[in-house]
Amino acid sequence: MPREAVSFVQSPNVYTGTKDFKDAADAKAQMKKWVGNNLQFYPHAAQYDFEAWLLPFWDRIQELAKYKKSPPSGQPEQVNHHKPPSKHIQEIFELGKCRDSYSKTRDAPNILKDQDLMKAVTVCPELKAFVNTILLLCDGDMIH
Repeated sequence: MPREAVSFVQSPNVYTGTKDFKDAADAKAQMKKWVGNNLQFYPHAAQYDFEAWLLPFWDRIQELAKYKKSPPSGQPEQVNHHKPPSKHIQEIFELGKCRDSYSKTRDAPNILKDQDLMKAVTVCPELKAFVNTILLLCDGDMIH
């Protein structure tokens, strides 16, 4: 398929503060419903919020926050609505000696800088699916 004909949607957060979606699968189903029958639409959604995909880099988060704190337990994409991943990261930044609270636009790129994304891909199934969609559209080798 010609690359200029490909539609793509950035992966949204399922956690919106209003519980618009039951989970990532529900968010993807809703997006497909909104878009209609479009074979060039590839929905992906972080289970609660994008920051789930940053949790595997907790050592880097601690370094930037200038604070040592245990990471949230369990699989990153399963850290839940009661305290979504972004709130865990915000908390460590506010407890630490960094300049101020967590900002997604400022701090997420710094968390990921010089990191191996495979660290998150191997423990985050939806991130892996998202990356594999990108690789598929670029004729790249899929991650198994």
